[in-house]
Amino acid sequence: MLLEQIGQQAKEAEPFLRTLSEEKKNQVLKQAAAELVKHTKRILAANEKDMARGRGKGMKAGLLDRLLLTPERIAGMAEGLVQIAALPDPVGQVMKEHTPPNGLKIRQVRVPLGVVGIIYEARPNVTADAFGLCFKTGNAVVLRGGSDALNSNQTIVEVLRETLLACDCPAAAISILEDTSRETAAAFMKLNRYVDVLIPRGSSGLIAAVVQNSTIPVIETGSGNCHIYVDEAADLDMAARIVFNAKTQRIGVCNSCESLVVHEKVKDAFLPMLAQKLEEKQVELRGDDRARAVVSMKEAAEEDWGAEYLDYILSVKIVDSISEAIAHINRYNTGHSEAIITEDKAHGEQFLREVDAAAVYVNASTRFTDGFEFGFGAEIGISTQKLHARGPMGLEALTSYKYEIYGTGQIRG
Repeated sequence: MLLEQIGQQAKEAEPFLRTLSEEKKNQVLKQAAAELVKHTKRILAANEKDMARGRGKGMKAGLLDRLLLTPERIAGMAEGLVQIAALPDPVGQVMKEHTPPNGLKIRQVRVPLGVVGIIYEARPNVTADAFGLCFKTGNAVVLRGGSDALNSNQTIVEVLRETLLACDCPAAAISILEDTSRETAAAFMKLNRYVDVLIPRGSSGLIAAVVQNSTIPVIETGSGNCHIYVDEAADLDMAARIVFNAKTQRIGVCNSCESLVVHEKVKDAFLPMLAQKLEEKQVELRGDDRARAVVSMKEAAEEDWGAEYLDYILSVKIVDSISEAIAHINRYNTGHSEAIITEDKAHGEQFLREVDAAAVYVNASTRFTDGFEFGFGAEIGISTQKLHARGPMGLEALTSYKYEIYGTGQIRG
């Protein structure tokens, strides 16, 4: 199908979606969840084609992990749709209302954005999440996934479109560009006649390309150079558990820990125990001179402080104070997720107040920056910008608002 035709059909579906009842939306979402599970073998067969191609191309382990689907991950995608169905529908919600001296009754009401475009890489779970969140908020969605996940994405979209038609809803509520060429992607970024907002998800290079070239308003989702700072007042056993989880539970995700910052006073006690634990996953450490004096590791280069590795690699920086830690983090972070491990409440509060990021943690893993974990059912992405939406973007982030005004014959003098 031609790009122009896809955009036109999505725009034509949008008025129908905008006026769907919450009951109907929830029925469709629950049915879509059931159909995804029902067609697990069909989806896995498509995913294996993508995995085989990825392995043949020498794709890195972290990227293969992002691409991989399993019965459990498909069940998780389905559970995300069920959770979205259980959430309150924000569309039509009265945000505030007032009556000025002229007697007009003015209400600010949530409405869908319209047609949402998403450009993303080899993460087929995004396909189901995007559908669920956009459908619940009355938006049509047009997807452009990466070529590495084409078979997986196409099959998931086929299942969802079949479900929509079976539920008497327009299949164009979700569309996918089967042509994954750069030329088509570039044309998609100019489709502002039909698409109201564009959300890129993926590498920093992809996001930068979309921000620079799109004529459609963009909600920027950022890469994740996430830090954990182990304070002088940290519980070191807790710190080791949290760093191990944040670094190794899933290496190919944007909320994994890529950089460790350690206070000088605990480096001698903490680094050896952490290095021993990370050895279980063969994590490569790259540190500054003071870190390397405690534990054998590679020397960190300047580019390591700002790197999103998506691999079993962790940079290590030693600092003399919490203020130095915060300054280092604010210089090199990507505005995603940052954490402090400390038993000092004042230090925790200082970190929360001064670190500039979408999600800031005290004594918890950065891996929780996730729409599912935040109770949003799923997420459309994690925004690292400050306008419209920030952090995990759930239902409310996919709405705008309009003003409804009731008069009794007022005219302006």
